[in-house]
Amino acid sequence: MGVTGDDIAKVCDRIPGGGFMLGRIDDLLNWARESSQWPVTFGLACCAIEMMAAGASHYDLDRFGIIFRGTPRQADIMIVSGTVTRKMAPVLRRLYEQMPEPKYVIAMGNCASGGGPYATGTYSVVRGVDKVVPVDLYIPGCPPRPEQLIDALLELGRSYKGEHALRHERGQIFDGEPVSP
Repeated sequence: MGVTGDDIAKVCDRIPGGGFMLGRIDDLLNWARESSQWPVTFGLACCAIEMMAAGASHYDLDRFGIIFRGTPRQADIMIVSGTVTRKMAPVLRRLYEQMPEPKYVIAMGNCASGGGPYATGTYSVVRGVDKVVPVDLYIPGCPPRPEQLIDALLELGRSYKGEHALRHERGQIFDGEPVSP
């Protein structure tokens, strides 16, 4: 039992305009990436509670095709939520390097974006996750609402349309060195 020519003809007859579709492979791949985002979570403090709420039943990220992954090897987005300390910076960098290309980073909350209230007068806090890994999107707030995270993920998905699906080029977003342990 295989697919016959008649089966293909029946499917092609249902396609408006005939038996073929014109388009670019990039458009198809970007549509698939937009419809199935898999973030790995890196929850470090209170913002992680809001991130978990976004995935719970009230907000339900699954309805958008956004499913949290437990391993960086299966993820294409890293959500860093909370205060990044110098002790956690190498771990964060290692997880980022394990993610396959194309990969994106979202800094969720004031602490992840710039160190928050802990950035001044503390030797152990990294003043922004962008000192460790390149950041594509910042979400302000202390803590940001789950709706803000959902909006950021959907906006990131919409940004895929202009990209080459197999080559993610960041441009000049990150020009610094990672924080040493």
